[in-house]
Parts: sequence; C-alpha cells; structure tokens
Amino acid sequence: MFAIDGVKLPSNASKHRSGTRADFLAQADKLERVAQQLLDRHQHNDAKTRDESTDKVTARIEQMTREAAQIHAWLKAHPLDRKGSQDKPRKSNRTDNESAKLATDKGVIQGYCGVAVVDAAHQIIVEASAHGTGSEQELLLPVIDACANQRNASTLITADAGYHSEANLAALAERGVNALIADNQMRRRDERFADQAKHTSKPDALYDKSGKSTSAGLFGVDDFTVAEDQSHAICPAGKRLYRSGAHCAVGDYTAVKFRAPISACRDCSLRAQCLRKPDTTKVRQFALLTRTASDTQTHTQAMRTRIDSALGREQYGRRFATVKPVFGNIRHNKRLNHFTLSGRHKVDGQWKLFALVHNIEKWAKLRKAA
Repeated sequence: MFAIDGVKLPSNASKHRSGTRADFLAQADKLERVAQQLLDRHQHNDAKTRDESTDKVTARIEQMTREAAQIHAWLKAHPLDRKGSQDKPRKSNRTDNESAKLATDKGVIQGYCGVAVVDAAHQIIVEASAHGTGSEQELLLPVIDACANQRNASTLITADAGYHSEANLAALAERGVNALIADNQMRRRDERFADQAKHTSKPDALYDKSGKSTSAGLFGVDDFTVAEDQSHAICPAGKRLYRSGAHCAVGDYTAVKFRAPISACRDCSLRAQCLRKPDTTKVRQFALLTRTASDTQTHTQAMRTRIDSALGREQYGRRFATVKPVFGNIRHNKRLNHFTLSGRHKVDGQWKLFALVHNIEKWAKLRKAA
C-alpha cells in the first residue's frame, strides 16, 4: 500500500507581496498618488527652514517612488496572471511567483506543498515533489503517474479527502489504478467517529480567532417545514419562505433554495436565533438537499461503498500510521519547518533531499534489524 499526503510549509517569500495584476497595479497607483501628495506638500513648505522631519519626508517619497517603479517593472516582466486548475486567475507573488498562499491550521502561509508517496511496509518515500499550489486535487494524478515505476498491479493507493473529486476517481479508473480516496463525509458515516464533536471545542484558526462560534444555537434546515410540492417553507416563527431560483446540482445532490421576504424577517423576534448577523443580514435563506436519483452509479458513489466496507476501512485505516510519522520525522527530527529557497525547482530539490535523508536513515535501520 502506498499512502499519499502533503505538508504545507512556508518558503523564502513574503505573503504580503501576493495578489493579482490588478492588485499590484492598484498598489503602485496608490504609492505614486501618496508620493505626489507628499511632494506637493514638501514643495509648498520648501521656503521654510529644513529640519529632520523634512529629510524623513524626502526619504519616504523616494522609497514609495522606488517601490512603485519596482511594481511596474514586475508587471512588465509578467504580463499575464497565473492560472489555476479551472483557468481562473491565481494570486501571483512578487518575491517568488511559483509559490502560493496556502491555508493551514495555523493560518495562511506563503510557500509550497511538499507531497510524499510512502510505502506502508517500511515507510520508505517512493516519490517526493514540491508544488506551489494549495489544491491537492490537482496534484493527485501527477504524483501517481510519477511513481508508476514503483507500483504494480496489486499496489493500493490511499489518500485523504483533499485529493477526492469525481474527475480524479474517473481518471484513476481509466488508468486501472487500485485506490481508496476518502470523501469529506466519510467520518460522518463511520460510527467510530460518532463522538468526534468533543474534539472541536477549539476555534478554527483560519476563520474564527475569537473563540466563539457564530452559528451555535441557530435554527437549522430541520427547524423549517417544507411543503410537499416544495413551493414554500414555514420558519420557526410561522412565516413563509418562498422558492428562490430553479433546482441546482451540488455533487450527488439537488438543491432547492428558499428565501424569506424582507417583511417576514424585518421585525421578527427570533432574528438572533435565526441569523448569524442579525444586525446586518436582511433575510434568512436556506437550501434543501436531496440525493439525485441515477441509474448509473458515479465513481464517487462506488468509492463510498468500497471505502465504507469492512475491508475498505481496514485498508484505509493504515494510511495515517504510514505517512504521518514520515512527516513527523522530516519536520521535527530533521527540523524542516520551512523551505529556505525560492523557486519551485530549488524547493523541489530541497524537499527531495530531505526525503532522501529520511530513506537512507530508514534503510540503515532496516539493514541493522535484518
């Protein structure tokens, strides 16, 4: 079994110098505008005696003018925005344009995702590569193709929900790759994780730094009564919500949206229990999800059936103990807490070097034990 996972590490790049071309152009315009304002004020007071504050203003004008010129030079050298997997603009970075902003449990960093494919028998890294993207879905197929020479027909690939998508599963099936890729609802279906809510007492570092939940105690979808013909719904206050738009597909589900009129929510006594931001949100909306009926089973549905089986749970359960200790060894024992280089080629080499050191150490222990 090969387990695939990635670790996101900061690199030698500043996340404060990230943005699209439009963002950079706005920054340059602002710097030039403020510098011109300071210059006009400086010239107006030119007849007065020069003092230390005047010299500081002059230095500040020169600094802002220099920064604006650097931005314009960078924009000229990079005439196009970076594109993501769906051909949408991706933020560039003026210190390392191949790095990316990555969301982690400690906040947002500017760096690379180091991906490793680890063999379950001996925790040897069979493939390692660094990528300047936070989207694990787009990394799955390139990583699997890169370790093709190390796999055989009986090799099982395991990966967590970050690598899951219907397109990826279809591509794996087309390649004939034996894989178990979890979806983001897997733990909710597993009775072994029924009490996992007790571990969520701490706030999410990315979205809620206050320590307080903004949605706890609010009315959920189950508190609304939906008419049989789905033409409207009744809220806990007895007000009517109406259908909003047509049916839309959300994965394996069809969503029916409902929206309350402003008159129903304006003076409602239950606003604090219904809306996350009762002072600013005008009306309540919600979506009713129903599973889409289909004669053809999707790759996602087939994977759910397989991974929820007793064998699938046993096989997938070995993934965590396979790959996580490897990252622990590289990050804690080998002290790779951040990439010290810039550019994907150099960072990829540094990641491969640490993977090689890990493998040499593992192989030496295996030889000694033998």
